[in-house]
Amino acid sequence: LDPTMYDSLVKEQVQQGDVIYIEANSGAVKRVGRSDSFATEFDLEAEEYVPIPKGDVHKKKQVVQDVTLHDLDVANAQPHNSSSNRKDVMALVAAMGRPKKTEITDKLRGEINKIVQRYIDEGVAELVPGVLFLDEVHMLDQESFTYLNRAMESNMSPIVVLATNRGITKIRGTDVSSPHGIPVDLLDRLLIVPTHPYLRHEIQQILAIRATTEQIQVSSAALEQLAAIGERTSLRYAVQLLTPANILAETVGRMQIEPEDVEEVDELFLDGKASAQMLQDAEGFMTG
Repeated sequence: LDPTMYDSLVKEQVQQGDVIYIEANSGAVKRVGRSDSFATEFDLEAEEYVPIPKGDVHKKKQVVQDVTLHDLDVANAQPHNSSSNRKDVMALVAAMGRPKKTEITDKLRGEINKIVQRYIDEGVAELVPGVLFLDEVHMLDQESFTYLNRAMESNMSPIVVLATNRGITKIRGTDVSSPHGIPVDLLDRLLIVPTHPYLRHEIQQILAIRATTEQIQVSSAALEQLAAIGERTSLRYAVQLLTPANILAETVGRMQIEPEDVEEVDELFLDGKASAQMLQDAEGFMTG
């Protein structure tokens, strides 16, 4: 018996009655499990029982590996020598382990995309699109939107999710006003998900969940008062009042937040709308 195969058998702790497979090229041994014919012999044996293979000996093994397009770009960012100038999947995967510092050019991306597309057409590879989430998308400028618009036209484009809280506003870097600060040509490509303000009972449910998560005890009356504040101002402001209200309650020796604690912290702090109104009323008095 080959010493390498013997070491593999010892490492896998193979015993009589085990089901194994051996790779012919490398001689590697892998223990699949114990034969199901031994399942009734030992009650306390915590083993995975597998059926004994029947039929022809398997001569091929399918290996599935998940790689991103960026991994392939990085792996091929530097020219390889002639001996490794293959265009198969294993050559690309093997090249991923070598350190690369060369810049990834558009030409290289195009070549990789062609190879990947050929693999997809031949059924060798399967494209699983990812998800690109961009928050505060109104902060992007015209050049970013142009690049994003072009990237979305590719058949290898990920699922793009854009989020913003702006209405009609100017596209950054221009004097052009557009819905959500997004160019109209890009906006035509999107499916817009409508959102609505939270109702008071929904705000109360969210606050209750947040209080439970932060292990803060709140009375029902205080929770209703916080929900009313959230409806008047914003949900974020109401959530932020939980911590100072809890500190105030602990200071006076209470184990849970009461309505008077909520009322006091609401007087101590301002929400965004109240602060903006104060600055507007004090125009000419408070200057930059």
